[in-house]
Amino acid sequence: MPHPTPAPCRPTAAATATASTVPASTVPAARLGRRGGHPRPAGPPRTPSPARRTLPVHTAFAERLLSVLSGERPVHSMLGLTVGDAYDQLVRLAPRTAARGPGPRPVLRRCAAQPHSGDTVLEVFASLAAGPRVRALAFRLERGHDHRWRCAAVELDGLGRLVDGGPRP
Repeated sequence: MPHPTPAPCRPTAAATATASTVPASTVPAARLGRRGGHPRPAGPPRTPSPARRTLPVHTAFAERLLSVLSGERPVHSMLGLTVGDAYDQLVRLAPRTAARGPGPRPVLRRCAAQPHSGDTVLEVFASLAAGPRVRALAFRLERGHDHRWRCAAVELDGLGRLVDGGPRP
């Protein structure tokens, strides 16, 4: 049984115009926007994917804290991002939280910030959901002299106030 012969592939007018003006092998890869010297396919300009959009600083910190409290990241991943008692609070909170353990992964439902002291302090509150359970997360961000934000305090359902197993006086 004979195989059907495929139809010849004809280049479009735009492809012939591009190919006839400058051979692809003479165009530097950097100008083409890719490694390997292959030109980008024609089409509309690319828009950033939702995963690549920049999150507000308070939302990014809430996501990072959630990943620590849920056990996806180790507590020491917050070492350069905390000041004062915040790191110690995370060390005490992470093993105790119900967000850590079996069941659905907790997700950030809502996150909002209230600025204080001009633009150097943010009081942040967030709600976390794991299945039908909703939890409250509150933390304080402080902007240092180097203009970097660091977490200064963390509370989860009021558990952040625990010091040495008991409430603060």
